[in-house]
Amino acid sequence: MEKKEKLILEFMKDENYVPMKAKEIASLLMVPKKEYPEFLEILNNLEENFKIEKNRKNKYKVISQEYKEGTYRKNQKGFGFVKIEERENEIYISKEDSLNALNGDKVLIEIIKEEQQGKKAEGKIVKIIKHEKDTIVGIFQKSKNFAFVVPDDKSFGTDIFISKKNFGKARNNHKVVVKIVKYPEKNKKAEGKVIEVIGNVNEAGVDMLSLIKEYNLPYRFPENVVEEAKRAGNKVDKKDIPHRKDIRDDIIFTIDGEDAKDLDDAVAVKKLENGNYKLDVHIADVSYYVKEDSLLDREAYIRGTSIYMLGRVIPMLPRELSNGICSLNANEDRFALSCSMEINKAGQVVSSDIYKSIIRVTERMSYKDVQKILDKSDKKVLDRYKQYIHHFELMEELALILKTRRMSQGYLNLDIPESKIELDIDGFVTDVHKYETSFANEIIEQFMLSANETIAEKFYWLEAPFIYRVHENPDLEKIQELNKFLFNLGYKIKASKDGIYSKEFSKVIEEVKGKDEEKVVSNLILRTMKVARYEAENKGHFGIASKYYCHFTSPIRRYPDLFIHRVISKYLEDGYNVNDKFKAKYFKLAEKRAENSSEREKVATKVEREAEDIKKAEFMEKKIGEEYEGIISSITQFGIFAELENTVEGLIRFENLGNEYFIYDENRKTLIGEKSKITYNIGDKVKIRVIHASKLLRQVDFEIIEK
Repeated sequence: MEKKEKLILEFMKDENYVPMKAKEIASLLMVPKKEYPEFLEILNNLEENFKIEKNRKNKYKVISQEYKEGTYRKNQKGFGFVKIEERENEIYISKEDSLNALNGDKVLIEIIKEEQQGKKAEGKIVKIIKHEKDTIVGIFQKSKNFAFVVPDDKSFGTDIFISKKNFGKARNNHKVVVKIVKYPEKNKKAEGKVIEVIGNVNEAGVDMLSLIKEYNLPYRFPENVVEEAKRAGNKVDKKDIPHRKDIRDDIIFTIDGEDAKDLDDAVAVKKLENGNYKLDVHIADVSYYVKEDSLLDREAYIRGTSIYMLGRVIPMLPRELSNGICSLNANEDRFALSCSMEINKAGQVVSSDIYKSIIRVTERMSYKDVQKILDKSDKKVLDRYKQYIHHFELMEELALILKTRRMSQGYLNLDIPESKIELDIDGFVTDVHKYETSFANEIIEQFMLSANETIAEKFYWLEAPFIYRVHENPDLEKIQELNKFLFNLGYKIKASKDGIYSKEFSKVIEEVKGKDEEKVVSNLILRTMKVARYEAENKGHFGIASKYYCHFTSPIRRYPDLFIHRVISKYLEDGYNVNDKFKAKYFKLAEKRAENSSEREKVATKVEREAEDIKKAEFMEKKIGEEYEGIISSITQFGIFAELENTVEGLIRFENLGNEYFIYDENRKTLIGEKSKITYNIGDKVKIRVIHASKLLRQVDFEIIEK
């Protein structure tokens, strides 16, 4: 079909071509009579995709205007943006030019105004190629003979009309899943049919289950996948032990959060006679159990990553594997892929070795206990682990060396605290606060970075098919925008067309350490960065200031790690003399797997963020009227966002700034009172009052009491 389309287009693009009817074109192209219906179908397809057009006399010609295909992102206010592949920046679409497209739709657009003076290009949707969603999750609101479903996804753009015959078992204020039977046209709303009732909006667990349904997440494993996982058993296969390096007598530790169940990395550090350090990073050999193209592998590929939704986890692999034979549980034999590195006093990896191993973890440690050992702050913990204290002190020593070296190279040490959301037994939120970390967390972070870099560099020079973790340099225009904000705070990042260096960002990050504006500056820098992704081609990692980087250390919860484990295993088994057939196959697979993993990661990030937003709003529903101190995190055309010490962010709308009119300075992202000249800048401290919160809308509203 594609070849025939190309042939017709080339014929019409010829300089001697004049508009013709279908039969005339078919005659000149010598289309056989029996193929004429197919020929008409191709013409129709080309016309539908805005590649050719027909005049009043039914004569065809090529459309001179070039249309672009992209994905539509709809704003709650009706306008939206389209992302097309070959452009860095999105194209603005007004409400009038949106053709009633919905959030996530694949669309064809005409560019009506090119990008200029920092303003986005503008476009017009000429065709909706494919609707992204055919089901929607929302709240059922019943009238006498009809109902509406208000979507959870506020960007969807329309309530959904439900006729009485399509109510199903839904009742008022039920969360439901609706099948769309008619998409919105002109001023008419979408129409739908209730196909599933999730439960009452206030029922325990309904909020997280709604999120799962909204994103169509595979939260249950098919029975045959679970059965395949169970067949792995809970003991290593003794037949494979002779093919591995047996280091079960080595002293090895896992260091994780207290509630972690899938332990896929373990570490050990020794001091060598020459004064260097030997760092061993052992990663669960998941690829030994999850074979390529098995049921487990196909399911893991679909999921791409584990998703952590507060009290609920949607794992990439069944718990029979992730919490069982693939988890590096203490005092149990486990197969691993190991990376041993010799590191000098300057933090350079001077030699490395990668091998298949069998290990037996000595102790399962928590970050808290390791930090207590390093701080010498808990006698009970010190007594319990007294024979291993030297090991943890060596780890601290090496991690400091590694971190110092990375910082000198421009490693972006962004200290943006995560939220810790406490839930009761039913899943309702009881508290929201900062997630406290310590240098014990940093130890594992630095060791994993070293292993990931070492593996990536080795397989890059082997020219092996691989998946890299890529983080490209930020755009100069975005840095210039960032500097407008930083100017108000007294900072600047030096950058030019000749070079953008992570060291310049690192300098500013270190300058703000411990200051009131630290978190705001860190967030502004993070927003300036491009999003890291997976690629089959190595392009370096700007944020880590590394030329070679991959994800090797979490094959239980990330598909790219599992994929490269397979590649590494093949190279080890074949003594690094891998045949061209394997390489050709895996180069193609790497591209597809990288693209899918990046897409699944985006979904996981969005779901995890929205789960947090829901629970933060739920927590603040009980705090209406309470006063807090906050810091202005951003200023927009519609209001000010302020963040509290507990990590909750809320919106201060212009109407809640008092009776005065405020002027918005888009360049500096500041607000200035027309009469009082009161100025609000990013980073300012404010005292606020909570005036509204809604877990259903996933938002919190504040008003300013004083600056």
